Parts: sequence; C-alpha cells; structure tokens
Amino acid sequence: MNTMMNLFAVPVFDATVIYEGNELFKGRGSAEQWAQRLTAEIGVATTVQKVGTGWVLCAHLDGADCQWGIYGQRIKRING
Repeated sequence: MNTMMNLFAVPVFDATVIYEGNELFKGRGSAEQWAQRLTAEIGVATTVQKVGTGWVLCAHLDGADCQWGIYGQRIKRING
C-alpha cells in the first residue's frame, strides 16, 4: 500500500494575500518551504517569485513555465 501523501491535498495554513484574483503566499519563507515540497512532488526544481503583494511557486513543467498559488487552502496551478 502506498502511504505517500499527495502534496496537492495537504492544507496550506500559512498567511495569504489576494492579488489580481489569485490567492498567493504572503511571505517568501513560507513560499520557499512549499516550493521544496512541490519540487519533491513533481520532480522538477521549483523556485519562488514575488508577484504583486504575494509570492508564487514557479517551475518549468511539461514544456511550459508554470506558477502555483493557493485555492481553498490547497496548492493550485494558476497559469501554464
């Protein structure tokens, strides 16, 4: 039985901000911690980038530049 937890089902309890309709990480440190988790989940290096008043997770996945924010306390791809 596989007991590995899917990152996208883990609640995000960190502070967030809304920027241009997207819920983003409020702090860089929090975003960096989630970027490390996302790297382990998708197997691709993930960084963080300041967008407006918040931070997003960034990676190049499946031939496209992608960004992840938060939706309903879960990690969600917001572009790409």
